[in-house]
Amino acid sequence: MAARTIAIYGKGGIGKSFTTTNLSATFALMQKRVLQLGCDPKHDSTTSLFGGISLPTVTDLFSEKNALNQPLTISDIVFRRDIAGFPQPIYGIELGGPQVGRGCGGRGIISGFDILEKLGIFKWDLDIILMDFLGDVVCGGFATPLARSLSEEVILVTNNDRQSIFTANNICQANNYFRTVGGKSRLLGLIINRDDGSGVAEKYAEAAGITVLMKVPYNSEARDRDDSFDFAIRLPEIRDKFQALARNILENRIVPCEAGGLDFMGFVRLFGDVSDDAPQPATAEELFAPKKSTSPAAETATQTPADNEELKMQRSIARLPAEEQEVYRMVEEEEKSISEIADLTHREESVVRELLASARKTLTRLFFEN
Repeated sequence: MAARTIAIYGKGGIGKSFTTTNLSATFALMQKRVLQLGCDPKHDSTTSLFGGISLPTVTDLFSEKNALNQPLTISDIVFRRDIAGFPQPIYGIELGGPQVGRGCGGRGIISGFDILEKLGIFKWDLDIILMDFLGDVVCGGFATPLARSLSEEVILVTNNDRQSIFTANNICQANNYFRTVGGKSRLLGLIINRDDGSGVAEKYAEAAGITVLMKVPYNSEARDRDDSFDFAIRLPEIRDKFQALARNILENRIVPCEAGGLDFMGFVRLFGDVSDDAPQPATAEELFAPKKSTSPAAETATQTPADNEELKMQRSIARLPAEEQEVYRMVEEEEKSISEIADLTHREESVVRELLASARKTLTRLFFEN
């Protein structure tokens, strides 16, 4: 029987990896064979799951193997952790991504899934595959499980702040779009993490027609567990919530949502009154208009002592002999070395040094004469 696949989406930093990790651990305690798949270039989804170990990524290992003309194997990228008291091991994979500024993270996700499919991921003897996805990147690569129906179900994770809810709304809209073109991923609902009781996320969920699956209150001890690479479900009040959710998922008690998400104006109006006025356009004339001149007296009045010192120095430099001024500016303003200046001006280095020394001596006199 094929594994059940669930994509968990959320804005970076709001606790989606915390949620995914504790849900993975809960399923394992329920005798289920679970794989947690980290789908974030930061490749830190499974860190707590593996006791602080950073797993090698599919992206990096594929590059290394490819350079050596060697095939990538399951054992290269899939890791297991056997945890005392858990009846099943937990498996982990990190897709990874390019280093900052050196490639497209979304393209890395697409390539990573291509590799995993070739290795038969959806034929492995697993019960659950949880995909931990960064949700606040809008490029198509991060929508891969929705676009290609690789995840049967989708869960959104949010806090009660507007930006994390906005991200959840974007994913809801994306999933709805893919459903209109043949996608089969079903939205199970929304998890409110670090719930402060304000009801903001619940207000959004009601307006958007999304089921609230679980509310996890802020708990400093749970945070400390996560920070020390342990499971928050070791705390009874957290464990009970995750167990209830896991049972509801396994026993198909959750009716998928048909929500399409809110349009932008519908979304922002949840948070307060919004003006219906059109934005006022700027004109080319005002942007290209010449600057208004000011009188010398007014200009002097607005100058600081530092400005006056700088003006004195610039006037003094301008009074240097041409050769000395050229060398001084190349050293002080262009930060060129003596040898570079000698090459550029076709002078001996000794001559350049003499001109520079003379320029500095003259500048001292001119500056204090002004």
